[in-house]
Formats: sequence, C-alpha cells, structure tokens
Amino acid sequence: MIIAVDAEGGDYAPHEIVKGAIKAAGEYKVQIALVGRKEILHVLAGRHVDKLGLTIVEATEVIDFQDHPVEAVTNKRQSSIVIGTNMVREGTASAFISAGNTGAMFFAALSMLGRLKGIDRPAIGTILSLGAATTPSLLIDSGANADCRPEHLVQFAQLGNTYAREIFGFLKPRIGLLCNGQEESKGNKLAKESHDMLKKTSLNFIGNIEGHDIAKGTVDVIVTDGFTGNIVLKTIEGLGTNWVDSLIHSGQRFSKAYRLSREDLHRDMGVDSVAKKVDYRESGGAALLGVNGNIVIAHGRSQAKAIMNGIGLAKRMAENDLCQKIKEEYYEQTGSSQ
Repeated sequence: MIIAVDAEGGDYAPHEIVKGAIKAAGEYKVQIALVGRKEILHVLAGRHVDKLGLTIVEATEVIDFQDHPVEAVTNKRQSSIVIGTNMVREGTASAFISAGNTGAMFFAALSMLGRLKGIDRPAIGTILSLGAATTPSLLIDSGANADCRPEHLVQFAQLGNTYAREIFGFLKPRIGLLCNGQEESKGNKLAKESHDMLKKTSLNFIGNIEGHDIAKGTVDVIVTDGFTGNIVLKTIEGLGTNWVDSLIHSGQRFSKAYRLSREDLHRDMGVDSVAKKVDYRESGGAALLGVNGNIVIAHGRSQAKAIMNGIGLAKRMAENDLCQKIKEEYYEQTGSSQ
C-alpha cells in the first residue's frame, strides 16, 4: 500500500506536510509517496527516505488557493494535485491526500477518477466528535454540492451508511436528515421530499434531526446539502476554537488565584478533552465519497499532526476497500448494476 501525499498543498507546505508524512510512516508503517518539487523534498526528507520507505514523485507545478479549480487542473498537468490523483487512477497509489485547493482537488478527482456508477454527486464526508457523543458521526455533504435534489441526499445517506459501517464499525448506522424540526411536516421542499424518499429505503433512517442533536450523538450519519453542511462545519470550527480559547483564558485567571499549574488547569477543567473534540487536526481530513478512488481532503491550515492523522484515515479507507464496499452497498440499496 502506498499513500500519495500532496507536499505542495496547504498553508504550511512543504515543511509541515513532510513532517506529518514522516510521522505517519513511522506510526502507521505505511509507504508514502511525497508529490512535489524533488529538489526541496530531498532536502526535507532525504535522510528518512531509505529508513521509512518514503519515495518522492516529481511535480513541477503548484495549484494555489487563488487559482480557478477547472482552469488550474486543465492547464497545470504537472501539478502535485493532478499527479497525485493520477497515481490513484493508475493504481500506483492506494489513496491520495491533499491540503491544497479544495475545488481543484474535487475537480481533479471527478474528471480523472470519475464517479462510481449510480452516484450523481460525490460528497464530502467530515468526521465530527462533539459534546456528549461517545462515538463519532459523519456529516455529509459538508461542502461539495451547494444545490441538491432529493435523490442526491438519498445518495449521500447511502455513501455515509457504508462509510460509517466500514470506518467507524457501526453494524447498522443511524441515518438522520438535518432539518429545522423533527416532525415530517417540517422543512423546505428539499427536506420534505428527501424525507419521503429516505423512508422508502432499507437504510436505518430515524427521521429528521435538528441542529442541537448533532452534539448529542443522536445519529451516526448526518445528511444535508453541501451549502448547509459547510455552514454547520465552519460554525462548529469557529465556536469550538473560541470556546477553548475562552476556557483557557478563564482557567489561567483561576489558576493564578489558586496557584495551579498549567497541567492542573488542563486536567481539572478538561481543556484537553474539549480541545480534541473540536480540533480538525484529530480527524486529519474529510473523505471525498462517490468517486472511483480513495481521496482525503485536508484542511488548508493543516500542520504535521493533521497530515499524519489524515494519512491514517486514507490508510483505513484503502485497507477497508471502501470504494468497492460503496459499489456493493449501493447495489444492495438500489439494485443498480455496477
């Protein structure tokens, strides 16, 4: 198994990307191909190449965040995003992870790998671990599709169902439709029609859920359109960061008054456990589901820890043969030929 890593993508590339890849190679015992400018990568990772089984794949171009996704993928054929995606297509890599331009990553995967048969809209599945929930949940779609039809949300539910079963280990994942009320009559036209269609599937659909249910762990898969999902995700990230900062600030004043050490503060106030629940670095990235290959989209601000965990996610997806399982699951749910 080889995991291809975009060494040029992200705010902290290539240094933090390489550091994360080196940590992942040691932690997960997986072969990693760093895709980027060879001259720089040899300097950063040279002494680890033989020891950890790292390889370096040349990519002479970089797709920046400000680049137009379609134009960049079309014109920059020697970019790390294009070459890494092509490695998955050719079978020389089992998965590819990038913290670079999300739009370019999505278009590269869609145009080069193609959709799985029967899937109209690939979706981004983001792992959430919040509040009182003792197990993670999957938010799908968290940003790939702003405008959706009811059949798309049903497909997202099917993709999420397979992911939750294979990656989380849930035997029969609970599927919930994000809405402004639990009653079937609540919601806009999209929500109402999606609810009716989801009821007719063989999925473990428990009905509508509201925003406050997300942190309760009411369901294992939260289904919504990409516009709503992305707002939910960024709201959680923003509130989480500010909450932890406020908790630390309050705790620092408390610790000074009672002469507590920083370690005592974090243990007694639970700062570390709270921080982990809202920290995107813990999951490492989001899976692009519905394309014919294992793709992990990492946060643009990813540093070494996030990249390491993202590689771990990519490894689990490849080990569980997630794409094939989605094909099989989708066939069972719909009867569509593959």
